Amino acid sequence: MKRYLPVLWFLLLALAACGQETEEKAAYQLYFQEADLTFSAGEGAFRTERIFLDQEETEDSQHLAAALLEELLRGPLDETLKSTIPAGTTLLSMTLEGSRAVVDFSSPYGTLSGVSLTLADSAVLMTLAQVPEISSVRITVRGRDLAYRDRQVLFVRDVLLSPEEDVVGSVKALLYFPDSSGVLLPEARTLELYEGDTQVSAVAKALERGPENRSERLPALPEGFQVKSVWLEEDVCYVNFSPAQLEGLEEEVIRTASLALGRSLCSLEGVEETRFLVGGEFSRTLETVEASGYRP
Repeated sequence: MKRYLPVLWFLLLALAACGQETEEKAAYQLYFQEADLTFSAGEGAFRTERIFLDQEETEDSQHLAAALLEELLRGPLDETLKSTIPAGTTLLSMTLEGSRAVVDFSSPYGTLSGVSLTLADSAVLMTLAQVPEISSVRITVRGRDLAYRDRQVLFVRDVLLSPEEDVVGSVKALLYFPDSSGVLLPEARTLELYEGDTQVSAVAKALERGPENRSERLPALPEGFQVKSVWLEEDVCYVNFSPAQLEGLEEEVIRTASLALGRSLCSLEGVEETRFLVGGEFSRTLETVEASGYRP
């Protein structure tokens, strides 16, 4: 029996080392599509496959995001899954600009369009959503935007919305968007409210996504622009902009954005006026918008 003890001791040490190595790895999910879509459609077609990344691959947000994308491009191990990204696509670069990930793929990604492009974009977005610092993603092909996309900047929160059965309510509002001559025109909407949403935050998010009828309306907010925070106190709505988001924008662009937000928010019942802040301080240049005339 004694001669077996060194062997048992060695095995125990080896198992302990394996356990320690596993503990040092972090688990993440990659998003793929069902290979057989007979009973699936849209986002319901996505399934995840778990991977483990070494500590050096997750030392900062940029390394982590790049590692996740490289794993996503390798495709699934499960034969019942398939990648939404064309074979041969490689990651040319992955950079972080604040909270936005700018992802540049090789030419095969540019062959996507329609539903196929939406599915591929969603897989990238949901995979990168695991990086806490990333709130939006811009996907280019060899350094260029895909001109046929509705939006070039994709927001993480759009793919992380609760499913329809978790809708907790709805609200009617008039969303204001400029026409080709710059005149703000209303677009009637019924907005769904998910858990954690408020009526005013739902309006701000809807404006960020842009108009439904893009043949007659233009986006009111610059591409990728996000309202830092919005809240209601009694009958006054407060909109807080990030100073960094306003840098470099022309005065007329900022004015159009604030007027569109103010009028849209004032279309809600119970909102009598909208006031603007920049970095938490009341703005001296952005005018207060009063509710008169902006009810649905």
